[in-house]
Amino acid sequence: MSVTVEKKSKNAYELEITIGVEEVSAAFDRTIRRAGQGMNIPGFRKGKAPKHIIERYVDKEQIKNDVLEKLSYPAMFEAYQENSITPVSRPSLQIVQFEEDKDLIFKVTVETKPDVELGQYTGLEVKKQPVEITEEQVAEELERRQNRHATLMPVEDGEVIDKDIAIIDFEGFLGDVPFEGGKGENHELTIGSGTFIPGFEEQLIGAKNGQELEINVKFPEEYHSQELAGKDAMFKVKINGIKRKLIATLDDEFAKDISEFETLDELKQDIKEKMALAAQGKRDNEYKAEIIKAVVEKAVCELPEGMVQERIDGLLQDLQQNLSYQGISLEQYMQYLNSNKEAMRANFDLQARDGLKTELVIEAISKKEGIDVSDEEVEAEIVKLAEQYGRTPEELKAALEARGELNYFKAGLISEKTVDFLIKNNGDGQETAE
Repeated sequence: MSVTVEKKSKNAYELEITIGVEEVSAAFDRTIRRAGQGMNIPGFRKGKAPKHIIERYVDKEQIKNDVLEKLSYPAMFEAYQENSITPVSRPSLQIVQFEEDKDLIFKVTVETKPDVELGQYTGLEVKKQPVEITEEQVAEELERRQNRHATLMPVEDGEVIDKDIAIIDFEGFLGDVPFEGGKGENHELTIGSGTFIPGFEEQLIGAKNGQELEINVKFPEEYHSQELAGKDAMFKVKINGIKRKLIATLDDEFAKDISEFETLDELKQDIKEKMALAAQGKRDNEYKAEIIKAVVEKAVCELPEGMVQERIDGLLQDLQQNLSYQGISLEQYMQYLNSNKEAMRANFDLQARDGLKTELVIEAISKKEGIDVSDEEVEAEIVKLAEQYGRTPEELKAALEARGELNYFKAGLISEKTVDFLIKNNGDGQETAE
């Protein structure tokens, strides 16, 4: 095999690869004979027909495609290694010459990982905002817990009021025609929840048990169903029942009933401490993100377009997988959003570019600073991860190796270590007054 390399642009190379006729002919011979092994050819035992006979029965185009695949991909990867080329997108392949009795010559155009010109990445001023939990926040959490532990009581003679749960039958009409999806029975609707069309819940206030009424609404202009968006509609509604929450008094007894604490003050203190811990974790993550953003903004990196498109492909695949867990297809999701594949790709474009540039900048900093992880550190992280998943470290490591992900795992640890370096060397690390 021989290879010539030409740099086509800053991050793209063209490789012309030649594979000798002997190897090409041998590949054709093997592929044809393998195809003939499963054939019943008249006059010959199964799999025993000579090559020139088998050639009469096989799909010549399929044979050619199989040979090309078997020869080209190993040759491409060997050429990459020999020339220290790291592809970041699917290669573009162009056949120059391909016959059974001739050299195979083909060209591969491939984009490579771009260079990163680092800017200032230490000594940047990034302020860490303080954590403060107010009495109002604690009161709001107590109110949520009151509602969560409230008792629902049926209302026999009263009217629907705000916060009640109205049990309703309903059917929606456009003019005199019922519309699809506009009907329900014994639906429990919390008044004031905003879960129905704007204006619907408010018109139930004052209605009595057993009452039938007509409610007129207008669907929002941005409603997910194009048939209903912006349309006037009328709902026929019957009140089948009313439930009302009985909210417990905020006192020591309430604290005893819903927690391990003896007094309301102790419960308040516990709520405040837990809210502060959660807020601090959120603030630390935001602080880390601000430092990374500041470092990345000061770097220059020209992303190859193929690399960006590959990342968008990955983001779409992740979305499709997450939707499948909910029993939703990507096509259904796009229909709900009144979108299409092109618009979805455009929406992911900025996320893809930001993510790629961030990864490349962090990788460049780790190399410049000589940040690495030892085998012992990798083993220690595998042990921790194995405990989380209830597996042995040996099982987890074997799984990572089998999937070819051990190097990615190590790269992730180096990235985390580099981010720790950035946090220690940027910002003031001190809480500042708002």
